[in-house]
Amino acid sequence: MNERETKKSLFEGWNSAPNLVTYARIALVVAFIVLLAMAGPQPSADMPSLGGALTPGVADAGRLGLRWAAAGVFLVAACTDKLDGWLARRTNAVTELGKLMDPIADKLLMLSALIVLSVFGEVAWWVTALFLVREIGITVMRLAVIDGGGKVIAAAWPGKLKTLFQSISLTMLLAPFLALGASAAQPDLLPAEYVRVYYVLAYAMLYVALALCVYSGVEYAVRAWTARGDRAAAER
Repeated sequence: MNERETKKSLFEGWNSAPNLVTYARIALVVAFIVLLAMAGPQPSADMPSLGGALTPGVADAGRLGLRWAAAGVFLVAACTDKLDGWLARRTNAVTELGKLMDPIADKLLMLSALIVLSVFGEVAWWVTALFLVREIGITVMRLAVIDGGGKVIAAAWPGKLKTLFQSISLTMLLAPFLALGASAAQPDLLPAEYVRVYYVLAYAMLYVALALCVYSGVEYAVRAWTARGDRAAAER
């Protein structure tokens, strides 16, 4: 397949319904980043350190509202991942562009959440760095496959499972649940034990997603290398 045919195949069906949903998800990413930046960090101390005290702080209602809104937009954007996939299968509109842009949109959403939460001190930077290295590496490999004349390698089940755990854990961390915990000023709210269990589950799922992230990244690299070898053998 020559370069012109490859490009034609890639952009074929660019305006299909599933791809339009993907573009909308990218627009939601922008809205999410703006809302989260305006909301700022949770009114809490030692968020990533589950060994320390999860101490509810004081935050104005406006910032809490923005934080809840950011979590809601993130959840909606994450859910549209299933919508465009369902539409593509339902309407028989699976395209090379869709297979490329869908995971890129997911990466933009997840990585933007991780980076901002790390800036806020709510997710450790080493966790975000590992996700970042994996996602950039996978994207570069996908583009290299296309540049070499091959077809886009779709995400396998470990990558999809990683995205599921990542979506749930980040939604939980984005929601200002700590503000619902009891404090000296508001003793009638949720007991500290409930809040602690909530964050233990959130971080546990994030670390499961991280493990799947590494595993699926290695698996994708092996698949890409194998496909490259098969193309080289076919050309000979």
